[in-house]
Amino acid sequence: MKKDILAIFAGVIVVIILIMGTDFQSVEEYYSTHPDYIPKDSKKVTVAIECKTLLDNMKNLEKGLEKYVPKDGIILEKTEFVLNDNDTVFDVLQRVTKYKKIQMEYQGADLNQYGSVYIEGINHLYEFSCGELSGWVYSVNNKFPSRGCSSYTLKDGDNIVWQYTCDLGRDVGAEFVEGQNGR
Repeated sequence: MKKDILAIFAGVIVVIILIMGTDFQSVEEYYSTHPDYIPKDSKKVTVAIECKTLLDNMKNLEKGLEKYVPKDGIILEKTEFVLNDNDTVFDVLQRVTKYKKIQMEYQGADLNQYGSVYIEGINHLYEFSCGELSGWVYSVNNKFPSRGCSSYTLKDGDNIVWQYTCDLGRDVGAEFVEGQNGR
């Protein structure tokens, strides 16, 4: 009798562990995060993550971070992802980094003066990692929006590029005007 109770208890523990360790997703969640299957009729965007500017600024990079800079400066090559209704640049970046297992850290919109999510670091490369004017900027269709990534709603076919800048965006073609919501 005691052996039966112990066996049942052990079985229940195993089932609980299996359930807790399983990532349950809806069909929509699965397809929105898995680029290897994109239904033909779905809306799509492309995403790339680059840190090419660091290649010419390695002497200014904090010691120990060199290992996070790919030789070609490409963290994520241009990759197609499903676009869900009302997705922002941040929503897509969050799914991309989760699926591709790229480290990403951000500050919530409620924690800064801009009212938008602020990307602090991607792939262990952070704001100020390469000087006081360094950090992450994004472009959509080769334009650098003057608003935060969680405030920019995407449309079908948009091309998003995240770039690490060492010169407040000037080295990647962006110019931010004082007072704009460029964060």
